[in-house]
Amino acid sequence: MPTPKAPSGSGKSAAPAPVSTAVAKAQYDSLCLTCHGPSGHGDGPGSAQLDPKPRSLDDPTWQASVTDEHIKKAIVFGGAAVGKSPMMPAQPQLKGQDALLDGIVKIVRGFQKK
Repeated sequence: MPTPKAPSGSGKSAAPAPVSTAVAKAQYDSLCLTCHGPSGHGDGPGSAQLDPKPRSLDDPTWQASVTDEHIKKAIVFGGAAVGKSPMMPAQPQLKGQDALLDGIVKIVRGFQKK
């Protein structure tokens, strides 16, 4: 006997389609690289004028202290929303773009020193 399908509008949402690494990287480069730099060291071209300096995303202590959800909240709502510098701007246009945020978090996690 075939397995019944959930009726439309059953309240179950499908998992978001994965976003390509290239799309996530393009968003990181567009939104984050200016301050956090191409390698996540907090040394992007815009960082020289900032006080406090942007976080180095490769710091293993910081990496271990934050969840993926915390990183997503910082991206979408800005630094002040997570108790950090208000100099980190919010990116509200990314709210609800879970697959894209997952891709950016994967990039951030990839900067961690081993």
